[in-house]
Amino acid sequence: MSSELLTTNRKALTINLDGTKYGTFAEIGAGQEVARHFFQAGGAAGTVAKSISAYDMKFSDAIYGKSARYVSRERLGLMLEHEYELLLERLKAIRGDQSAFFVFANTVAARNFKGTNECHGWMGIRCQAEPNSPPSDIVMHVRMWDKENVLQQQALGIIGVNLIYGAFYYLTDQDKLIQSIADNLTLDRIEVDMINFTGPQFANVDNRLMSLKLVEYGLTNAVMFNPDGAVMQPSEVLHKKAIVVERGSFRPVTLVNDDMLKCALAQFLQEPTVLGRDVIVLMELTMHNLLASGNIDHEDFLARVDTLAAIGYNVLISNYFEFFRLTSYFRRYTKEMVGVVMGINNLLEIFNEKYYDALEGGILESVGRLFKASTRLYVYPMRKSAYDRYCLKAECPTPAPGTPALPADVWINATNLQVALNLRNLYAHLMENRYIAPIVGFDPSIMDIFSRDILAKIQNGENGWESGVPAKVAALIKERHLFGYRTPSARELHPV
Repeated sequence: MSSELLTTNRKALTINLDGTKYGTFAEIGAGQEVARHFFQAGGAAGTVAKSISAYDMKFSDAIYGKSARYVSRERLGLMLEHEYELLLERLKAIRGDQSAFFVFANTVAARNFKGTNECHGWMGIRCQAEPNSPPSDIVMHVRMWDKENVLQQQALGIIGVNLIYGAFYYLTDQDKLIQSIADNLTLDRIEVDMINFTGPQFANVDNRLMSLKLVEYGLTNAVMFNPDGAVMQPSEVLHKKAIVVERGSFRPVTLVNDDMLKCALAQFLQEPTVLGRDVIVLMELTMHNLLASGNIDHEDFLARVDTLAAIGYNVLISNYFEFFRLTSYFRRYTKEMVGVVMGINNLLEIFNEKYYDALEGGILESVGRLFKASTRLYVYPMRKSAYDRYCLKAECPTPAPGTPALPADVWINATNLQVALNLRNLYAHLMENRYIAPIVGFDPSIMDIFSRDILAKIQNGENGWESGVPAKVAALIKERHLFGYRTPSARELHPV
């Protein structure tokens, strides 16, 4: 296909003129916006077997069966299943040998009259790659950001056509398919925060990589998957949950990373506002971290995710470099308490004013947004000797005149950390009001474990690194040769 950006009308017309594509459009909740493009483009008789819109719940239930929520992945699945089976039942004998059948469906909640509802929807396509072949599915979740209902409907129509066109003509190039989803749209109008490929055509597709590409190409700022590798829809997972999140490079995840989270979680669960609440625990990787070497290494990304999954953690991939943007993201979905787990180095970054030049209110604005609505930072300590080494290559505040030097064996924690002189009253306020809490109950015996040292030993074929990571992680790294793992014997045969 040409690299020229096709208009929505051109895409619909191209499909209409392709005599091999034939199927059903089933749309609930924002008009038949996708089908409308095919009817207006001309030649729709060559593509559209049926167009249906069952708005009334009784009619919808009678056709598709009941589901807990009408705008849900479950409802979308029922729609795709019912309409596809009906399509085969009525048309396979007549034109099954020359038609690649498809069903496009969506269930959407566009902006209501009062403007008080969550504007989002599920859409998907079930399609054959060629006549008489088994079908494959592409399902995605969208959020509409336009302020007017009619604009949301327009955006839904455009993105629906993009999805159908991509499913037909970029079937073997999922990278291009994802990039094309937002054709003829600006990304401040619509967000795609989940996409999932299933079926024989996508047997070799890793949906975690597809999720990563949504963030990489700017279609969303965050995606999630569970320890089984399944893609999760954030609003369903985070809805009204208390959240504990730890940010890291996890290259690889170490005993320290695990200890940080477990200690912070134990403290978090004792908070009065958390008692009796559902809690979700996340390990977060940022695009900033994944792009540290210039380009995203997909094998390296999957190695990090797989090792986190091996010890049972959900993974969040985000494009939120600043912590206040991360907590603002969580506030879309929950008003419950959020606990952010970090080391001393991350805490120093939060109090580095250079990161807030773009904010009109500077660091005060960032602090206000970070700690809005019950957020707490849980800070893991660092040995003074390690802190001094860190400060040799990073920006650490200069101690105030007359401050006595601390011994090398002292722990630097949230209580005795020195921030810039002009920020010390602000820091003291946050400490006094428990917005920042030192982590207690940590394991001192593992404090000298650093992921960069572990990684170097793994890649150099050295012994001893296994004791610095959870046992399941060590076994997985060896089994799959993750992070460039080399056996000691390989090092002897092929020295670097």
